[in-house]
Amino acid sequence: MLSVLRIENFALVDRLELSFGAGLNVLTGETGAGKSIILDAIDAVLGGKVSSRLVRTGTNRAIVEGTFTVNAAVAAWLSEQEIDLLDTNSVVVSREITINSSNVRSRSRMNGVLVNRQMMAEIRDRLVEITAQGQTVQVGQSAQVREWLDAYGDERLWQQRQAVGAAFSQHHQAYQLLEKRRTSDRQRLQQLDLLTYQVQELGDANLSDGDELDQLQQEHQRLNHVVELQQMSYKVYQALYQNDEETPTTTDLLGDSEATLNDMVDYDSQLQHLLDMVRDAQATIAEVARQINTYGESLEADPQRLEEVEQRIRELKQICRKYGPTLSEAIAHYHRIQGELAQLNDSEQSIENLEVQERECWQKLTKACDKLTKLRRTAANTLAAELIGELKPLAMDKVQFQVEIAPTTPTATGADKITFMFSPNPGEPLQPLSAIASGGEMSRFLLALKACFSQADGVETMVFDEIDVGVSGRVAQAIAEKLYQLSQGHQVLCVTHQPLVAAMADRHFRVSKQVIHQVKGKKESNGHREERTVVRVTALDNLSKRREELAQLAGGKSAQDAIAFADSLLAQAADYRGKTH
Repeated sequence: MLSVLRIENFALVDRLELSFGAGLNVLTGETGAGKSIILDAIDAVLGGKVSSRLVRTGTNRAIVEGTFTVNAAVAAWLSEQEIDLLDTNSVVVSREITINSSNVRSRSRMNGVLVNRQMMAEIRDRLVEITAQGQTVQVGQSAQVREWLDAYGDERLWQQRQAVGAAFSQHHQAYQLLEKRRTSDRQRLQQLDLLTYQVQELGDANLSDGDELDQLQQEHQRLNHVVELQQMSYKVYQALYQNDEETPTTTDLLGDSEATLNDMVDYDSQLQHLLDMVRDAQATIAEVARQINTYGESLEADPQRLEEVEQRIRELKQICRKYGPTLSEAIAHYHRIQGELAQLNDSEQSIENLEVQERECWQKLTKACDKLTKLRRTAANTLAAELIGELKPLAMDKVQFQVEIAPTTPTATGADKITFMFSPNPGEPLQPLSAIASGGEMSRFLLALKACFSQADGVETMVFDEIDVGVSGRVAQAIAEKLYQLSQGHQVLCVTHQPLVAAMADRHFRVSKQVIHQVKGKKESNGHREERTVVRVTALDNLSKRREELAQLAGGKSAQDAIAFADSLLAQAADYRGKTH
């Protein structure tokens, strides 16, 4: 229940504090007096949309604060959010709105703790329900009507709706996977063809050694220069060991050096190691000469092998250009695409498997939607009967009402298009409520609808903004009685122009505009006085003030006949309250 509302620099309000009580709280005043500003403040403090126009001209900050007494369910929710209660059962919700040259900012708090927009939306749903004239548009919106019907339904309906949401999510994922696979299947087949060709080509190339190309190039050099190698081998052999000329060879010179060193050792044994080195060198040169001679004699021209080597070199260079740049990298690429090809050929989820999964998920979704539709039809029948019962006392005793549920494409909230069908007059067919209801009929319908929901939603405070617009006389009296009935189980705040409704109030507030003079400047002597319009709210706590306000509502002035009428209204309201209790 909203116990205290504090407002500062909000719209036309400079500073205001209102104390509301249990039962029916009514705000009255002339058209344009600012009654809706109070409701705008309640909407704003609970996370409603705000704009720069809500900050009083000449200031850059507005503050709205509401103190609520809470029930056990709200207290438990606050505990889950780690927000401590005040005085065991109170929560102070505040919102600070600031403006600058470029934007509007706001910060919300619960008991001083900064909270986000989602938390504000959650506590709003638990504390207050606001019914305004703008909801006549929502009556024609299937999505909003569906939310109302589901809110009226029992726990089984909500559990089934959650099951539909889960089934829809599963089907959506399965459908997305299938579509993605279908879209990419052409690319997959193209990739499959490409990898098959590459694996075939690289497999046929019989690649195994990353050094093969270097080795072949060396062999090519040898095969391509056999004659030159033979000639140079023979030349080296002659220079080292034996030649056809009379010039000494390397081994001859080393032999002469050995003989000389041998004579020298006879005189100086320290030269022995040099003699040993010359002998070793002579043996090494002789071995080199033998091997080079063998190498030269083994060389043979082999045109066929040369052609084979050249062809293989061309093949490997082509492989390197396409898959390299080196042969080792080409071999690594070959091993990698073998794995990719195997994966493409042996996918865990083929299109056929995905199609089966999508169909199964669709069947589960439609089955869940069908079950939800049945539960909604049950709730719709109950709502229709209860709503008609609520409308009859509101001078609509011949009304017909039905909740029409038509099939539509499944979504996360089911497969139902829901429409409120309405006929206020006997003999007239049922038609969409939003299309045929007059303003007065729509007001009574919304009031009756909220009465049906009052036991189901758990909200303690219900706010009505001119719910009695477009009605008068007997209908206004019926609305007044219905509001009072609602106030016996809820706190009801109501903005009204109807004296019949105002007379029924437990607490009555008069809203008015006043023009005040204020000094603009630091000091009164230096500043100048200017006129400002402000909203004032007066609690009509005594009988004379209430009589005067009701007389103003009824007759426009405090004449004797208007006062007498106001007295009759108050007496009639007191009599009704007494009978009700």
